[in-house]
Amino acid sequence: MYLGGNLAPGRMGEDHEVVLVAAGSIPDARAAAKKKWRGVSRPHVDAVQRIEVLDGHRVTLSATGEPDLVETDDTYNP
Repeated sequence: MYLGGNLAPGRMGEDHEVVLVAAGSIPDARAAAKKKWRGVSRPHVDAVQRIEVLDGHRVTLSATGEPDLVETDDTYNP
């Protein structure tokens, strides 16, 4: 999900964030994504991407009961 929302007061433009969710339907995914928003205002969904097969591999999920574990590499490499 590609979320958008207003910036903090005094700033112009819009803030954006990409979040991953697992859901049984697009409406459920939209609701779950909005709950993960870390911005200062109420978010909206700018785009949805449903992934079932990626680079020739079927994506499957299994419940673990563990919390989210997401790693982000924010190094800039042009």
